[in-house]
Amino acid sequence: MSTDRTTEHDSGDFDVVVLGEVLVEVSTDAPFDDGVEARLGVSGDAFNVAAAAAAAGARVGLVAVLGEDELGDAVRRRVEELGIAPDLLRRRPGQQGVYFVHGDPDGEREFAYVRAHSVGSTLSPEDLDLPVLKRAGAVVASGITCALSESAEAAVHAAAEVAERFVLDPNHRPRLSSVDDARRRLRDLAPSAWLVTPSHPGETAELLDATSAAEGARSLVDLGARHVAVTCGADGVHLLEGGVEQWIPAIPAHRVVDQTGAGDAFLGSVAARSVLGDPLPEAVRWGVAAASLAVGGRGGTGVVPTPDQIRAHLQHEDPHSEGGRA
Repeated sequence: MSTDRTTEHDSGDFDVVVLGEVLVEVSTDAPFDDGVEARLGVSGDAFNVAAAAAAAGARVGLVAVLGEDELGDAVRRRVEELGIAPDLLRRRPGQQGVYFVHGDPDGEREFAYVRAHSVGSTLSPEDLDLPVLKRAGAVVASGITCALSESAEAAVHAAAEVAERFVLDPNHRPRLSSVDDARRRLRDLAPSAWLVTPSHPGETAELLDATSAAEGARSLVDLGARHVAVTCGADGVHLLEGGVEQWIPAIPAHRVVDQTGAGDAFLGSVAARSVLGDPLPEAVRWGVAAASLAVGGRGGTGVVPTPDQIRAHLQHEDPHSEGGRA
C-alpha cells in the first residue's frame, strides 16, 4: 500500500482535480413545512468528492464557480477547512445554488433545488487551467456537472480530453436531465474514461439497458471505458478491471444517520487512492469503507473519515477511536 501524502500542494500540481458545482445545503429532520428547523451546510457532489479525496491523502483542487457574496465566502472557507486547495475556484457575480433535503436513516430523502441559472452553472472551458488538469493524477466529473448547462458540459469534455486519468460518475438526476441526454453524455464520455462508476440497478438499467451489474460494466467497456466499478448500494461493488471481474462486498455501517454523499465519498476515495498508488481493487475497498462511514453524519460532509478510521473500519474495528473531520 502506498503511504499517505499531505494535502499541501506544490507548484499548482494536484493528485486529483474535481469539476462541478458547490451548493449550499439546507437539511431538516422533518418533512418540509413552515417552521421546520434546518441546518445550513456546504455540499454538492463535486464538493463531497473533493473532500473525500483530500481526506484520503490526496492533494486536491476543485474547479467551481462561486458567487462574489457572503455565501461564496462561506463556501470558500469550508473548502479550505477540508484541506481542498482553493486555487482553481473562480468568483463572479451570481446566485449560489441551494438545495433543501429532508432525509431519514432508512435512506428515504426528499430534495428541492434552487439552482436554475446559478453561478455554478456558468462553469465553462474558459474556467479551466488545462496544463494543471493535464498534470493532475486524475480528473473527476459527473453527469450532474454535464447537465448544469451547455458550457459546463463543454468544460467536462475539455477536461476529459487532457486528463491522464478521467474518472466519470454518470450520477443521473431526472430533475436535471432527460434519460436520452444522460445516455448521450455517457456514450460520448466513456471512451475518454479511465474509470466509470455507475450505480445498479438504477443507472445500469436506465442508461445502458443492462439487467445486471456485470452486464452494465461490460457495456461500458464496449463503449470504450478502461475500467468500471458498478456500485450496488449496501451490497457492494462489481469491479471490471482489465477484463477481470471481481465482487467487492460492502462493509456494514456502524451508524446510519444520512446517506447523502455516500456515493461521493466512494468516488473521491477511489480516485485518490488509485492515484496515490493503490491497486484499483484496494482503492475500491477503501472507497467502500469511506462510504460506509460517511453515512454516520448529517449532510454530504457531516463525516469525512480519516485514513486511520478507514483502516480500522476495513478491519471491522471501532471507527470512532479517533475524532473524524467535520
